[in-house]
Amino acid sequence: MAARMKPPRNDKTGNALRWASVAIALLGAADSVYLLVLKYTQAEVMCIGSHGCITVNNSPYSVIYGIPVSLFGILTYLALAAILLLEPRSKSAARHGPLAVFGLSLAGVLFSAYLTYIEYFVIFAVCPFCVGSAVLIALIFALAIVRLVRQPYS
Repeated sequence: MAARMKPPRNDKTGNALRWASVAIALLGAADSVYLLVLKYTQAEVMCIGSHGCITVNNSPYSVIYGIPVSLFGILTYLALAAILLLEPRSKSAARHGPLAVFGLSLAGVLFSAYLTYIEYFVIFAVCPFCVGSAVLIALIFALAIVRLVRQPYS
């Protein structure tokens, strides 16, 4: 009886999912950089339909121990992109990368859900760029789930 073979790790769909995740992570990093620049410059903002970005970015919830939340976003998105880019270059990253992306993006989704709750129910202002970041991390999380289902951690 022939042993059932696993699909190769570098199949086309797996690569497409990984590259989609990289692209989304880089978009998230750019979004977070924009919010960080806004935090420090107080520049006019492209805030669609409201002044929510300024309100949210100037609230006490926009920093943790003096560090802007947007900086945590930049670091998270860049870490995700780095892990994803290292996967095909290292056996260890190929083995542990999908689970690391899942865990980091899960933490990002939970933190974004908390921040979105704060926006709507505490600050009473909505920042479209913040909501956009929440959507982007949720997309990365969804892709991480698909990748784990396709290639379970073993």
